[in-house]
Amino acid sequence: MTKIHIQGIQFDEKSSFQKGPRLAPPLIREALHSGSLNLFTEEGISIEDSAIEDKGDFKILDYFDIETITTKHLNENAKVFTLGGDHSITFPIIKAHHQKYPKLDILHIDAHADLYDHYEGDPYSHACPFARIMENNFAVRLVQVGIRTLNTHQAQQAEKYKVEIHQMKDLDLLNIPTFENPLYISLDMDAFDPAFAPGVSHHEPGGLTSRQVIQLIQNIKTEVIGADIVEYNPERDFQNMTAFLAAKMMKEILGKMI
Repeated sequence: MTKIHIQGIQFDEKSSFQKGPRLAPPLIREALHSGSLNLFTEEGISIEDSAIEDKGDFKILDYFDIETITTKHLNENAKVFTLGGDHSITFPIIKAHHQKYPKLDILHIDAHADLYDHYEGDPYSHACPFARIMENNFAVRLVQVGIRTLNTHQAQQAEKYKVEIHQMKDLDLLNIPTFENPLYISLDMDAFDPAFAPGVSHHEPGGLTSRQVIQLIQNIKTEVIGADIVEYNPERDFQNMTAFLAAKMMKEILGKMI
C-alpha cells in the first residue's frame, strides 16, 4: 500500500510583495475538515484513507530545513504532499525528491513562471524556484500552465531550460502533453483568476477557472508521486473562498496520488 504523508511548511520569508502564506496550512486543513464538504474526490476516491498520514505543520526558521523535513518523510517509504507556504519552498522539496526520483516531470500551475535567475537580490526568492530546479537538472521536463506574466528575462530562461509554457492567452487544455516519468504537481493559488481565489498576494486577472484546474488534474494518466499547494494568503481572503478552493484541490490531488 502506498503511503502519503502530508506536511505543512509554514514559511513565507522569501515572498516579494506581501507576507501571509505561512498562515495557510492549518486553515486549508480546517476548511477540508469543516463538515462543509465530504472527503470524496469527484472521481469517487475517498481521502479518508489509512494510507494518508498528516505529519502536521513545521514552522521553518532556516530555509534549508525544508529539504531535511521532506527527505525524512520520503524516507518513510511515502509520497509527500505539502501545504505551503510561499513558492520558494518548492525548490528544496524537489531537491529532496531528486534523490528518490532522478527522472522526474513537473506540472507547474501558476500565473507566474518563477524562472528568475534572482529576484531582489535573492536567488532563492519565491520568484526563482524553477530556475534553481532546472539548472540543477532536478526535473527532466517542466510544463507550466496558466502563465500570464511572462517577461523577456523569463522567456529567455524558459528557452534556456527548455520549459514548455502554456500561456493563458492561447491556452487549450487539450494540448497539455501526457507525462512519461513520475510526476510532481506544484499548484500556486494565483494560477486561478482572482474571482475564484482572492486570497493570494499577487492578484493577476485573466486566470484559470476552478473547473479548468480540476479538469487538468483529472486528465493526468501517469503516477503522481508528490505535490504542493502554495501561495494561499489568508490575510487577503474573502469569506474563506480561497481556503475552500485550496481544500478542494488538495482533495483532488491526493485522490490522484492514491
